[in-house]
Amino acid sequence: MELSDANLQTLTEYLKKTLDPDPAVRRPAEKFLESVEGSQNYPLLLLTLLEKSQENVIKVCASVTFKNYIKRNWRIVEDEPNKICESDRIAIKANIVPLMLSSPEQIQKQLSDAISIIGREDFPQKWPDLLTEMVNRFQSGDFHVINGVLRTAHSLFKRYRHEFKSNELWTEIKLVLDAFALPLTNLFKATIELCSTHANDASALKVLFSSLILIAKLFYSLNFQDLPEFFEDNMETWMTNFHSLLTLDNKLLQTDDEEEAGLLELLKSQICDNAALYAQKYDEEFQPYLPRFVTAIWNLLVTTGQEVKYDLLVSNAIQFLASVCERPHYKHLFEDQNTLTSICEKVIVPNMEFRAADEEAFEDNSEEYIRRDLEGSDIDTRRRAACDLVRGLCKFFEGPVTGIFSGYVNSMLQEYAKNPSVNWKHKDAAIYLVTSLASKAQTQKHGITQANELVNLTEFFVNHIQPDLKSATVNEFPVLKADGIKYIMIFRNQVPKEQLLMSIPLLINHLQAESIVVHTYAAHALERLFTMRGTNNTTLITAAEMAPFVEVLLTNLFKALTLPGSSENEYIMKAIMRSFSLLQESIIPYIPSVITQLTQKLLAVSKNPSKPHFNHYMFESICLSIRITCKANPEAVGSFEEALFLVFTEILQNDVQEFIPYVFQVMSLLLEMHKTEIPSSYMALFPHLLQPVLWERTGNIPPLVRLLQAFLERGASTIASAAADKIPGLLGVFQKLIASKANDHQGFYLLNSIIEHMPPESVDQYRKQIFILLFQRLQNSKTTKFIKSFLVFINLYCIRYGALALQEIFDSIQPKMFGMVLEKIIIPEIQKVSGQVEKKICAVGITKILTECPPMMDTEYTKLWIPLLQALIGLFELPEDDTIPDEEHFIDIEDTPGYQTAFSQLAFAGKKEHDPVGQMVNNPRIHLAQSLHKLSTACPGRVLSMLSTSLNAEALQYLQGYLQAASVSLL
Repeated sequence: MELSDANLQTLTEYLKKTLDPDPAVRRPAEKFLESVEGSQNYPLLLLTLLEKSQENVIKVCASVTFKNYIKRNWRIVEDEPNKICESDRIAIKANIVPLMLSSPEQIQKQLSDAISIIGREDFPQKWPDLLTEMVNRFQSGDFHVINGVLRTAHSLFKRYRHEFKSNELWTEIKLVLDAFALPLTNLFKATIELCSTHANDASALKVLFSSLILIAKLFYSLNFQDLPEFFEDNMETWMTNFHSLLTLDNKLLQTDDEEEAGLLELLKSQICDNAALYAQKYDEEFQPYLPRFVTAIWNLLVTTGQEVKYDLLVSNAIQFLASVCERPHYKHLFEDQNTLTSICEKVIVPNMEFRAADEEAFEDNSEEYIRRDLEGSDIDTRRRAACDLVRGLCKFFEGPVTGIFSGYVNSMLQEYAKNPSVNWKHKDAAIYLVTSLASKAQTQKHGITQANELVNLTEFFVNHIQPDLKSATVNEFPVLKADGIKYIMIFRNQVPKEQLLMSIPLLINHLQAESIVVHTYAAHALERLFTMRGTNNTTLITAAEMAPFVEVLLTNLFKALTLPGSSENEYIMKAIMRSFSLLQESIIPYIPSVITQLTQKLLAVSKNPSKPHFNHYMFESICLSIRITCKANPEAVGSFEEALFLVFTEILQNDVQEFIPYVFQVMSLLLEMHKTEIPSSYMALFPHLLQPVLWERTGNIPPLVRLLQAFLERGASTIASAAADKIPGLLGVFQKLIASKANDHQGFYLLNSIIEHMPPESVDQYRKQIFILLFQRLQNSKTTKFIKSFLVFINLYCIRYGALALQEIFDSIQPKMFGMVLEKIIIPEIQKVSGQVEKKICAVGITKILTECPPMMDTEYTKLWIPLLQALIGLFELPEDDTIPDEEHFIDIEDTPGYQTAFSQLAFAGKKEHDPVGQMVNNPRIHLAQSLHKLSTACPGRVLSMLSTSLNAEALQYLQGYLQAASVSLL
């Protein structure tokens, strides 16, 4: 694409259309942009638009499109074409920083993100002048520019907070510190001075405080991995200024908004984070400053109101106290009983209260509420921080703290009992206090794993939780109902089993509650209870114990999906999946109605898939329905195909990318259920599965390979007779996969199925070409994974076509090639093969080469006979060689490009491991002994003399063991 006005105009029109709410206009425009994004100059056209367009909406749209384009395409993935040409990359890096700095804030943010994505790949090696270019802008004095630089630096350096330590990372951080730490410190001091100069100018203060927030965030990122020498030497400057900012209060910076945190709150909360980081990681160096920070933060907590805008500040301030009180050498600060009482009374209890804002979220923004409360994304909530502080204090003062809170809990419960409908919030706070007191260690998977001995959880459950859940109306006091259900969920390992069994009908009943939070918690609690392990690795709650509730459980779960706000509720769908898995054949009577409802749901969500977890559990539930029913009645597979194929066809025709990998997995499962020929409905689909466009998407590859394997296993002869013209297409897929380091194993899965199942004559003409392709790949890029797959393939080929055929095909490609493969690949590398079935294939194949390949006994290949036998005994007896050369370590972990649906394996569509050798050989060691015996009978004396002169003693001893076990001897 040329950088012309005409192209700019075209691009503008298509960008406009991508904003159209009508999918008929929007989708084609998105498809057009996707089709041209590989063209040279495309990113430069976008940058020109966002610089020169007269329409703000186009500028913003171009900046977002540009950022997403960079996100998808900048990373160079090995084996895949470079999606952005080099001249475009150079031009982007040359222009993006000045363009970002001169753009309005909305666009600046998008470009700043794009710079950090490019920086993650190219900085510092391929973009050495980025830092210098940024630091130089600090001198400009223009805070719009300075904030642009700070924002970009923040998005570039914040990954230091979660990267693993490595020499490469340390080298990069050192480089950044050398260039950035001093200018940042000077900017910090200068900005503080400007704040006092402009103390009465509200608009100037807003800009300056935006800078200070970014500076404080950068301080956190640069100090996270280790304490840099520069910051240790300048700690006085930073900490004194941080402390004075914590105590600062300027009326001009206060906001009237009760919800949105102002600049002052955001800055103070970041400073609390910075102080907590130093208190936790660099306590020795930070010790002189700690007492004044504790005092300042304590005063902050006691004087800050309950409004939502202070939530982040309060929770970070409490988290600071929590991190300090857990450290043994700060213990003395908290020992006094009055201090503990004061913390409990003034900080913990007030911040555990259920506020009007929480009630609003519970009712009107339930998804966010659930995410925070259930999934622990409540890191910055007051309640969570107060809870962490309780846990921190209990580390050294469990007795006194439990004593103080027991009093609070009792008085709160008494208040509630006086007038439940008015005072229900007191009970809510009491339950929350008990939960935070009792839970010492918790995991998502198992609930509480360690509890406070001083709290009687079962007694509290029976007296205060069960009565709420037993009340006749499920819609009364929804918050307390949710608390009660959550209590069961959290303490499921502490509450006795009989209490849990009594709770199950109560939970099933609450699936009907109108409150989204209540019926979601009920579904989640059931799902968690169903996954608890009992003795000898079975489930704690058995299908037999659930028998009386099957019908009402299934009815209420599917009804819950029809409640307002829960049509795609992932917790309910997960509970459906888990119920099927637990109940097994008990669900068979309900399958006709269940599969109808699941199919209707699938059709509805395929129009616009937006909830990946919900979709995943839905497909898992479909797979479970199929497996459970067809296990009892294999004929039922037809009725599932009837129910599902219409929807599947629609998904494939409309190219619903998110669902296609799932559809292929379910189809594989159905096809594998057929014991005889492939039904014609599948054969009609077969040619479409070979279309190159399907194989472009990485997420499609594993399920498509499995589906093709199912076709080959069930209908190789049909393919050979009715679709022989498709065999080159099948091999074309193999050729594409084998060229990629990430997908070559999938290519071998396909090839192995072709060799194993296709009639030999149908692939005769292609065999030599297959081997040539494999050798080319070996020459170009020999990885451990490829070698392992290659070894399994040649041994499978040997089992299928005979050892002589293997030797002949190798030597037809190049004279003496067979010997080279034995010497350079099979003998030195066979130890790397892993997996029971894979090892068995290799053992049987090598045994055939040793005992059924005449050239091994009377040509120059004979010298390899003993080393090959030794390698085979090594495969049986030595530990697996799992060493991987360093540079290969990174091959398999490439991220799939952003917008492509990565493959999600369905657990319940799992494929049984297939053993192509099967019953033909049960014990490969005995098979070797018998085959050697047969060989020695054919040429007496030869085998024994070779063994006695050349095989090492240890291997010989093992071999004698095999011969004894097989009750044979060598002649």
